[in-house]
Amino acid sequence: MRMQDRHHAVPAPSPPRQEAGARDVKGLEQELTALVATSREQASEDPFRNPVLAVTLAITRRLDRGEIGEDDLDALFARLREQALAERAGRLRAYVGLADEATPETTMPARLLAAIPKGPGDFETFRDLVGRTAFAVVFTAHPTFGMPKAVAALIAEAASEPDEAARAPLIAQAAARSSRPDPAISLDDEFDQACIAANHGRAALDAFNGALLDTARARWPDRWTELVPKPFAIASWVGCDTDGRTDIGWWDTLRYRIESKRMQLDRLMRTLPDIPATRVVRDLAGGALAAVNRQLAVAPRLGTKPSLEAVHRFALALIIERERAQTDAGAILGGLAGALAAAEGDADRHAISVLRAGISAHGLSNALPHFRLNASQIHNAVRRVIDLEGEPTDAAQRRSHLSTIHALLNDVQPVAVDFGALAAERASAARLMMTITQILKHVDGTHPVRFLIAETETGYTLLAALWLARHYGIGDKVEITPLFETASALEQGIRVLDDALRNPNWRAYLKRIGRLTVQFGYSDSGRYVGQLAASFWIERLRLRITELMVQNDLTGIELAIFDTHGESIGRGAHPTSLRDRLAYLAPEDARRRNRAAGIRVRLESSFQGSDGYLMFGSRALAKATVERVAEHVFALDVADEDAFADYVLSDAGAGADETDDPIYAETDFAAEFFTVVRQDMESLVDDRGYAALLGTFGPSLLDRTGSRPVARQTDGGGPAMITHPRQMRAIPNNAILHQLGYLANSLHGLGRAAGRAPDLFRDMRRDSVRFSRAFRLVQRGASVSDLDVLRAYVDTLDPAIWLERARRTQRDTRRDELVVIATALDRLRLAPDLRRLFGRFTCDWLSLQAAAPDLGTMSVRLTLLHAIRLALIHRIWFLAVHIPGFRPQAGVTREQLIERFLRLDIDGCLTLLEEIFPITPDPTLGLNFGEPAGPRDVGTYTTEHTELFEPIRRCFARVRELSGMIQHEVGAFG
Repeated sequence: MRMQDRHHAVPAPSPPRQEAGARDVKGLEQELTALVATSREQASEDPFRNPVLAVTLAITRRLDRGEIGEDDLDALFARLREQALAERAGRLRAYVGLADEATPETTMPARLLAAIPKGPGDFETFRDLVGRTAFAVVFTAHPTFGMPKAVAALIAEAASEPDEAARAPLIAQAAARSSRPDPAISLDDEFDQACIAANHGRAALDAFNGALLDTARARWPDRWTELVPKPFAIASWVGCDTDGRTDIGWWDTLRYRIESKRMQLDRLMRTLPDIPATRVVRDLAGGALAAVNRQLAVAPRLGTKPSLEAVHRFALALIIERERAQTDAGAILGGLAGALAAAEGDADRHAISVLRAGISAHGLSNALPHFRLNASQIHNAVRRVIDLEGEPTDAAQRRSHLSTIHALLNDVQPVAVDFGALAAERASAARLMMTITQILKHVDGTHPVRFLIAETETGYTLLAALWLARHYGIGDKVEITPLFETASALEQGIRVLDDALRNPNWRAYLKRIGRLTVQFGYSDSGRYVGQLAASFWIERLRLRITELMVQNDLTGIELAIFDTHGESIGRGAHPTSLRDRLAYLAPEDARRRNRAAGIRVRLESSFQGSDGYLMFGSRALAKATVERVAEHVFALDVADEDAFADYVLSDAGAGADETDDPIYAETDFAAEFFTVVRQDMESLVDDRGYAALLGTFGPSLLDRTGSRPVARQTDGGGPAMITHPRQMRAIPNNAILHQLGYLANSLHGLGRAAGRAPDLFRDMRRDSVRFSRAFRLVQRGASVSDLDVLRAYVDTLDPAIWLERARRTQRDTRRDELVVIATALDRLRLAPDLRRLFGRFTCDWLSLQAAAPDLGTMSVRLTLLHAIRLALIHRIWFLAVHIPGFRPQAGVTREQLIERFLRLDIDGCLTLLEEIFPITPDPTLGLNFGEPAGPRDVGTYTTEHTELFEPIRRCFARVRELSGMIQHEVGAFG
């Protein structure tokens, strides 16, 4: 079987092989893994030997001799895929604690009730405890859909199986498929996958709320139906995120919100008991569902540019059906309350109570909406009413902008919004605010909606967003939320909030809406200052926000903290368990300080793309995930056993206490340690070698993993050369580090930081729950990193290595190929910067290894995947140098084309070559044009296609396939 181009069908599984063949692929695996192990041993004796390149060379020679064929590689890939997927399913099962068995007495609902002493007011205490939403799961559409949705579904199904034997056939099915993402991922695809996860999440919330009601019924048999438990909620920004993209029309966002409404009404109709007591609410909900379906029938579809007539028809459907479709959950909640009072059996009352809880928390939405855009978009929208020069982020302009927006807020008057004005609006922030206005008016206005603002670095941004909201009449229906993620934002975040709080309009807004919401980002902060350092700066900002709220007498309002992180350690996801992940994001010390100050906190956490949705990939996984969330949220409300031994080097009896963590007593150590990490990462980010490492062929190792627009191109064709990491997004930045075998943003700088106070560093690992938990990210990063692997990629871009190889080869043709490659690499001038970068990494790693000698090492299997992929990359280059000469085509010379091959711009190169060397004959041949025939290129280039272009295409498909397999080994994309 040969790997097919990904734009065709996913490769079909190989036909059943004979037992001998099965032994062959097993034998091949054993030979190659033994080769890796032996090469590592030899390198320990020979410090000038790179064990990964040695394995790469051995594989290359076996490919050249035909000892390993394409079918052999594909069979080997399937075998290695199966092993990686089986381990991933096992890790997922353990991560969410699916195997943890709880007795009825140890479930969180039972423990919550047991923690409340019996006596006067105990019901009210319980009602208040479970009646406030304290945690929200937020599904986002970051471009991290790194695996086919069919494979993700099979992983989730396998992880849900308690019987290991039952998992095996599911893993085998997944392993028979490609690891590469689905070839064309649209926003609709992302929305559909988010809805599957959200539906599983809603079912898990219903089950938890039902258990709370059951527990309450046992103690308060006459009052339990008064409870409306809603401790958790589901939210999503899929279809509502317009930060950095213009391909989402306002009609798309409206349609997604109506789809969400349809799912909520459909759930109500499916699960509402069919008894006389529910007849009124059933008729109300049934009519609303029918009206919503009629609205969806005329909604423009994604990717279309609807005509004005189509938009007009859609708008009229929203308006005409508005009353029947319901635009607020009040009527349905009232109907459910009436049905609950009239129902006779406990089972029916229980079902109605669970439905009421879900609708009370989510309104008429399957998942609460989060809208997002960029601070610059807010500034541009308000600029047309502010006659000021300069940027609001300019310190010299700060006071004038704050003063001007204050005056505007004092005089703002709401304007009417209709769909015609929305269709005519060009400013993206104004258009989004108008879209929200229409959603609240015509779809669901039950709850205020979240309005996230990326790159908030001045209080002016918050006040400008408030002016926009009040201008469109929804000042009390949007929760304006700054995102603090960049290094400067994390440092200046408290000043941003303080500037806004000095404005009486902002203070009054917060008190009316009852909540201050902030968003912390772990992606950009992690890649610019280092993941562990980012966690420290974010925690410091959390503590300062608590102090700021106390100082401003705002302890009576809720503080909502939305932690937006990825699913990999480089973007803030803890690798050990979901318990650790939640505790890493919301440290115990910060939570206790909020409670001591009397501040109610609502925690929110993102679950991104294929990897994040896996935790809600089945009902069983979602149920376990919600149970872990409950343990975290209510940890301060119930007596919990100390799990300290899970986090640190010492045993549980060593006297350490999570409530008295020494990391907070040794403030100088913490500040200096994380400052050093930050300094080293900031210096690394500005290193030309780091940009060369990320940008030369790193982006080409990745398939497109989302619906966002692709990267920019150069004028001469091909991807633009990356000259600084800021030119790429955090997700591909992190994914490339995974693919190159060294997780720099989780490891770099820690060696020098630990070396400054090695004894105290070891003490903190031994005694501090917070520090040792954070250091688990480093331990996981080390286990999927290897400087030998990184050196193999660096050496692959070094012309001296290729010339040395040419000097020693015995094959004349191979010598010529090596010299051509070396010459082309020399023109790229990458080697000096890359060598210097590698030295920087090595120095810091040696210091880290001395301070933490227990760090893990990359597995033999993952190392082998890198070696095979390097052999395939080299094979592509060997084939590319045989491309015949041609006249410059579309401004591209043969030399430039070879350089693009070195950067693995394979698809672009092959497309150009198909034009230069067509395989179809000239269509004008044989036609009489009434004149003597002129010269024609009468030949076709079948040989070039057969012997060069198609082998290159197949090799590159396998390169990308290996990238998908490496993703499973690392555990996440991006």
